[in-house]
Amino acid sequence: MNYLAKNIKHLRTLKGLTQEQFSSILKVSRSRISSYEEDRAIPPVDFLIDLSNFINLPIDALIKNDLTSASEASFINVGNKRTLFPITIDTNDEEFIEMVPVEASAGYLRGYSDPEYIEHLNKIKLPFLPTGTHRAFPIKGDSMLPVKSGSYIVARFVDDIRDLKDGHTYIVLTLNDGIVYKRVYDKIEEHNMLLLASDNKKYDPYYVPVEEIIELWEFTCSINTQEYSEQELKISSIASMLTQLGVELKELQKTVN
Repeated sequence: MNYLAKNIKHLRTLKGLTQEQFSSILKVSRSRISSYEEDRAIPPVDFLIDLSNFINLPIDALIKNDLTSASEASFINVGNKRTLFPITIDTNDEEFIEMVPVEASAGYLRGYSDPEYIEHLNKIKLPFLPTGTHRAFPIKGDSMLPVKSGSYIVARFVDDIRDLKDGHTYIVLTLNDGIVYKRVYDKIEEHNMLLLASDNKKYDPYYVPVEEIIELWEFTCSINTQEYSEQELKISSIASMLTQLGVELKELQKTVN
């Protein structure tokens, strides 16, 4: 379905522009804007290019996605273009938590900005969560022990990468690695990168350029789908103690220096 006509009108309204002002910016007549918004005429390619540049949205998003429920806060920056950031709400305007299932996690990189993809994800509500948009992501492997493979991390969307809390854990969506859950360190000022580290030290930390970061989600809580054994709990306690000791030693070193 082509949503272009209604999207043009909605985006113009979001900008607070009259048809006259909009037509002046895009260097067309007001009557042409009116005909596009009323779906009486099909905009030529050169108009779509100019509109895409002005709104800072890809042309395919203007055509394929219904943006009429979107506000300025519904868009995130990806490279030098914005893309729609879809969320789902109930009849009381309260946000659901979309759960990205294991079998769909590989497709999240392709569908993260597609409202239809997000709409078909399973949804839950956790009333104790802080304010913000949350999603639940599946965890595979043992890189972030004691979080077990098969668990879900519920995380809050971070609008601005500059709000990153150094040394906290995040779900990171990257261009090359897809979805990863790591402890993240801010190296933007020195290298324009983030340092992603595993709590399981058998995995080496690695850098990711800022321009490859598509989404950043801050840890809120975890949902375990398997019970811990007594042995695992002992190992987890020891690991937590050693991690905390490492943090304290780092803080001590800062005060000494």
